[in-house]
Amino acid sequence: MQSWEWGELKASAGWSPLRLALWDGTKIVAGAQVLCKTAPHVPLWLGHLAYMPRGPVLDWSQADLCTLFFRELHRYLRKRGALALRIEPDVEDGTTQSAVLLQRLQASGIRGIHQVHAVQPLRTIMLALTPSEEELMAQMKEKWRYNVRLGLRKGVSVRAASSLADVSAWYDLLQTTGERDSFGIHTLAYYEQVWQLYAPSGRLRLLLAEYEGQLLAGIFVGLMAGQAIYLYGASSNEQRKLMPNYVLQWEAIRWAREHGAQSYDFWGIPDTDAEDEAMAGVYRFKRGWGGRVVRYVGNYEIPYHSLLMSVARRFL
Repeated sequence: MQSWEWGELKASAGWSPLRLALWDGTKIVAGAQVLCKTAPHVPLWLGHLAYMPRGPVLDWSQADLCTLFFRELHRYLRKRGALALRIEPDVEDGTTQSAVLLQRLQASGIRGIHQVHAVQPLRTIMLALTPSEEELMAQMKEKWRYNVRLGLRKGVSVRAASSLADVSAWYDLLQTTGERDSFGIHTLAYYEQVWQLYAPSGRLRLLLAEYEGQLLAGIFVGLMAGQAIYLYGASSNEQRKLMPNYVLQWEAIRWAREHGAQSYDFWGIPDTDAEDEAMAGVYRFKRGWGGRVVRYVGNYEIPYHSLLMSVARRFL
């Protein structure tokens, strides 16, 4: 979400991306992509909201650098008319990095900093890809290994999408998946744009699982800064006993390792382990691959103009 392409994607949805960098001479030492947007029905002159998903990108161990970056960031956004900054950093809760983040927020001197509802998933499953394929297989749950091998033995194959026609075929599956599992989806044009923005650079693959020419499942997997990210997935109601979703995830993991990824982010699980949670099945599927649960610090709102923000917040 700190990539240039993601900013372009959000620009098509009405956000204005700002790409900011802190320089030390000729070297960039910190940076962030900030998305800006006015609230619906709020006059432009009132100001706008700034949002930083999974940023900034910096060395959290350098306290002075963090202090300087946030000071300059706040000054710049205020000058541009931001009412507030919402920051949802790529920082795990309960870590040294999270302590530094909270210290920098408190040291800003800005009153009224508080947590707001998270936009991005609070929890995910993170799988380290440094072990060998054999070790990765061994750390899966036994049923997951069995299902991967069953699907491969039955003839499920995986290939990379090569055209917008493939994206369209995958979207048909996504509509089926959304209806089956009761979740909302974007338009076809949105996913076409994702593919067109990222695929040429090799930083994204749409992997498709097929059996005897029939498309059974597909997932978008991104590759950024040494980390693979499972973004979107869809599957057919047919031939589910062939376990195409298991074969697909395994091949995505293998592809990510081959392209230098150090970890695989399964991107989002419920913020509870409760079995009666609506997405409990998603959690079980992702947990079975052997990764660890990561919980992020969440979403913080830093108000620059408290009174105006209190007005704008009614429309958010």
